[in-house]
Amino acid sequence: MKGNTYLISAVASKYNIHPQTLRLYEREGLLVPSRTKGNTRFYTDEDLKKLEFILNLSREMGVNLAGIEIIYNMKKKMEKMQEEFGNFLEELKKEFFSGRENLFEQKKKSALVKFSSSNVALFKEDGKK
Repeated sequence: MKGNTYLISAVASKYNIHPQTLRLYEREGLLVPSRTKGNTRFYTDEDLKKLEFILNLSREMGVNLAGIEIIYNMKKKMEKMQEEFGNFLEELKKEFFSGRENLFEQKKKSALVKFSSSNVALFKEDGKK
């Protein structure tokens, strides 16, 4: 396993919460710490990020546990959708531009309005360069 791991007592101390609160979050399914062979809970850096999200919602915004679960699930779905959309755009770019580089250059030369990035000049409001 990569990254740091923390025992429940260290996490509770770091975030100024009671260990029972962490156990409650586990019972509610909000946090799922890993376990050693001896069944000792340990939290990863990723678990701590999720805990910080949970604590922000509950402490700063007054969201209850059911609301936290809904918000977290929506957040995960949105992240997944953003990733899928990004992948879709990359595939679309590959499909659209693949093999068309020369066609783009030809169209640029025969366009009604010529474009050349090297001949661009900046004009100020008074009309002077």
